[in-house]
Amino acid sequence: MISSRNVLRHELIGLDVLVSGATNPKQKGLSGRIIDETRNLLVIETPRGIKRIAKMHSTFRVSLPSRELVEIDGSVLVLAPEKRISLHEKKRIP
Repeated sequence: MISSRNVLRHELIGLDVLVSGATNPKQKGLSGRIIDETRNLLVIETPRGIKRIAKMHSTFRVSLPSRELVEIDGSVLVLAPEKRISLHEKKRIP
């Protein structure tokens, strides 16, 4: 089960997200559902269309299925999703 302790070892696609911090002021406050993820970007479907947000200089507030909110520094997400998941499983990083 996905929790704040293991969120980095799970798929983020499908989760609701808020961009709580960003170097681009136009991106701060965007919210929607994560529909894709690349090495450097989260792709978010918002009411105003699809937005691509750089992970490196952003902070994301993710709503887990349990309704728990988790704040994630985007810099820890900068890897291809499949590599991030396997890396965190090997190292057991919460």
